[in-house]
Amino acid sequence: MKEINVSSPMMISKYIFFVILITIPILLFLSNWNSSSSVVTTTTTTTSYSDSNLKIRPGYTTYDTYLQKQLNKTLNPKLRKIWMTRDWDRKIQVFSKFFTDLKNENFLSDSSKVLCIGARMGQEVEALKRIGVSDSIGMDLVPYPPLVMKGDFHNQPFDDRTFDLEFSNVFDHALFPVKFVSEIERTLKSGGVCVLHVSLSRRGDKYSANDLFSVEPLKKLFKRSELVRTQTVDGFGLDTEVVFRKKK
Repeated sequence: MKEINVSSPMMISKYIFFVILITIPILLFLSNWNSSSSVVTTTTTTTSYSDSNLKIRPGYTTYDTYLQKQLNKTLNPKLRKIWMTRDWDRKIQVFSKFFTDLKNENFLSDSSKVLCIGARMGQEVEALKRIGVSDSIGMDLVPYPPLVMKGDFHNQPFDDRTFDLEFSNVFDHALFPVKFVSEIERTLKSGGVCVLHVSLSRRGDKYSANDLFSVEPLKKLFKRSELVRTQTVDGFGLDTEVVFRKKK
């Protein structure tokens, strides 16, 4: 019988072609599987939080979809003009009184390091600086130096135990409330305070990612903190102030 020379160039080429031929379908299958898994994971994570008093709004198939919708509001030129003109002084005046009250209640002092989450143009930060709390910064998807730096509240760009107080009035924009709260608790110092302004009696605008109907879900989400108080406020469409203190 004639011996076949498998080391010949022709045989090697045929062998390589055969390997490529059977490998391509496998790679395509794995690629499609991973892509599908990613979408499913994102969708599942988005809708995985289950509580009758906190509903995640549907429609966000990917995190990029969610971010783009938030940016559509933040970068809206008409809204930015309003925030910088008609709303600027009015909000600073309201926030100055709000933060002064927190100082009088010993939740805040001139030496406190403060983060304002979702600060947009930074009226909260400006108000803090005007009442003597100079070590304060805002965080939003779109920076507005020097008052607001770029950051995602689902993944804060700060070290653990950085702040004495964190304030936010954009909880309704959190697509992942568990992550939103866990990042606050991670970056708060032991004994630090978180103040949230939320709406329980009316739903947020079309850019909101969740609807909150009671304080109970917040009490469950803040696993490393204790509820200090809840009170009614008039906070630019938000009606409830909730204060938590991180356990030591």
